[in-house]
Amino acid sequence: MKILMGTKNPGKIEGAKQAFEKYFDNIEIEGVAVSSEVGDQPVNEEILQGAKNRVKNLKEYAKQNNIEVDYYISSEAGITNLLGEWIDFNAAVVESKEGLQSVGMSQGFQIPEKYINEILETELGKVMDGIFQKEGLNKGKGGISYLTHDEISRIDLTRNAFIMALIEHINGDMWR
Repeated sequence: MKILMGTKNPGKIEGAKQAFEKYFDNIEIEGVAVSSEVGDQPVNEEILQGAKNRVKNLKEYAKQNNIEVDYYISSEAGITNLLGEWIDFNAAVVESKEGLQSVGMSQGFQIPEKYINEILETELGKVMDGIFQKEGLNKGKGGISYLTHDEISRIDLTRNAFIMALIEHINGDMWR
């Protein structure tokens, strides 16, 4: 099964691979750098829109390069103000070659209010890097791994978002 994914990020690709391997055999994921057409720090609706834009741009890439695939997929992380709290989560989009598009979300975690303005001006990853550096933590390990004391990684968040996005694809007409 040939899958194009809208990123070159190895952690995101691994998370997607783990999700697809739960339901399909012979998975081949090719990462392609395509634009999300949203800012470096997606906020609110930009999160899902960025993931959908990546799928749209993947389809154009495949058409221009005469590549046939079974699925176009992408994920976008961002922050949203949900129920009065700032939450970080991943949105995943899966679109089949037949055009069935579905979305899924990862679990999220709260961002302390004291960091929000800086995050909105830059991006969460840069703010986290600064916090961890100040705390003397080695760079290279993902922020969510630090915050959960190695219980959850970015790969886990991405995998779970894709599992949720695959629900319509693995359950046929029952869930469409």
